[in-house]
Amino acid sequence: MFSKEVYSRRRSELRGRMEGGIGLFPGNTEAPMNYPANPYRFRQDSDFLYFFGLDLPGFAGLIDFDSGKEILFGNDFDMDDIVWMGPQPTVRELALRSGITETAPLAELETFIAGALSKNRKIHFLPPYRGDTKIMLASLLKENPCSMKTAPSADLVKAVVSLRSLKGEAEISEIEKAVDIAREMHVTAMKMCRPGVKEQEIAGAIEGIALSMGAGVSFPVILSMDGQTLHNHSHDNILEKGRMMVTDAGAETNLHYASDITRTTPVGGKFSTLQKEIYETVLKANIEAINATRPGVSNRDVHLLACRVLAGGLKDLGLMKGDVDEAVALGAHALFMPHGIGHMLGLDVHDMEALGENFVGYSDDLRRSEQFGLAFLRFALPYVPGHVFTIEPGCYFIPELIESWKAEGKFTDFISYGQLEKYMSIGGIRIEDNILITAGGHKVLGRPIPKTVREIEELCSRD
Repeated sequence: MFSKEVYSRRRSELRGRMEGGIGLFPGNTEAPMNYPANPYRFRQDSDFLYFFGLDLPGFAGLIDFDSGKEILFGNDFDMDDIVWMGPQPTVRELALRSGITETAPLAELETFIAGALSKNRKIHFLPPYRGDTKIMLASLLKENPCSMKTAPSADLVKAVVSLRSLKGEAEISEIEKAVDIAREMHVTAMKMCRPGVKEQEIAGAIEGIALSMGAGVSFPVILSMDGQTLHNHSHDNILEKGRMMVTDAGAETNLHYASDITRTTPVGGKFSTLQKEIYETVLKANIEAINATRPGVSNRDVHLLACRVLAGGLKDLGLMKGDVDEAVALGAHALFMPHGIGHMLGLDVHDMEALGENFVGYSDDLRRSEQFGLAFLRFALPYVPGHVFTIEPGCYFIPELIESWKAEGKFTDFISYGQLEKYMSIGGIRIEDNILITAGGHKVLGRPIPKTVREIEELCSRD
């Protein structure tokens, strides 16, 4: 945990953004994997972590936005627990670590909420994403969990997003730790990227690094020669010379702040001419997009810049044609890059996505595009100092998408379909870094991770 003052300050700032009512923050519970006593690895709710800091199951936090009262609801461990788990702190001791002085057994939460509802007080809660949390909320609000009439609080969502979007120094330090763990993961993956190695061996090795240095991976490892599938969690392939291996992997620190890094490595450690052509086009888009980030510039504009760089490079290689600006404006480039340039990063790898992407990345004045590719941009707003996000351009040769567009005759003025076949074996290439917006510009977080052709080939050539 951070110091109790951090959590007290966050709750105080949240109260200042709310006009009244009660904020209810259920923590997560343990989820059985295959029988009750064998749970999945516990992961606390990120909003509960942000405001209360306690990384244990079975708690709920409450903030009265009118009186300022704060209560931690939870049950003390009994002797049966202690026999199996050893000595445990009391709920009061845990509450004090979070800067809270009032506690109550979890069973009293229902009575408290019932009393508030009887006085027609507003109960603010965030969108639940777990079934047990939905059931708990429905029980407290006396509703059917399958058809709740009480909606999550948009006011609370907006207030939480406004706080969590701007990272403080302690948070930035944690994210840098997470990036440094990811560095070890990716350097290891590059060194292991040799013909005859099964993808599963590499995926397992780097997940072990994440567990040995922090709280584990920040999302299931994406590692595959079939990088044309954007979120490919299959690790069944045996690496083959002449192919590229995309590794998209990040770690959580012990305080659960995340990193998200992608590197693409030629199997055997040496780029072919065709691989190098596409790789350096993506790398140029990565570097130019990063260099463009600074306060006041929008992530949407940086996304479109990266798309123009990618389309220009592909035009130089004969894969695209025509006016680059027009091609990007119409979305022709999305055949090769059908995703956004990146997303916010923090306690969640897609930070605050559970609260709703449009609350996080858009506003009443800036609405999400419906154009293929651009519609998948998760964050489009102008940058503000304290924003942390990813920059991750890519280039993919997706057979099904290419065949579909070709059959429809889509964008024939911009795409040279006849030239694509010789590049199909590349699959996909993505290069991703984690960026902090500073008052004067930006900072690439963490120790540098090899990403130029020379750096990767030199690393892979070492014994």
